[in-house]
Amino acid sequence: MKGKDLRLLSEGELIEKGKELSEALFNLRFQHATGQLENVMRIPQVKRDIARVQTLLKEKALKKLE
Repeated sequence: MKGKDLRLLSEGELIEKGKELSEALFNLRFQHATGQLENVMRIPQVKRDIARVQTLLKEKALKKLE
């Protein structure tokens, strides 16, 4: 997911998206461990998306403090 798409989401939606991505990462790791994962490059992509969401949440939190 692109950063500019994520910036349009509210703080609550970002939190929900982060939970969804964390669950997706867990499922991908489980599939990888059992040998069922076809596209192993999906794991780093999901990790980057989680990092993007966390970064945007921190930015929004800092803006609230100002």
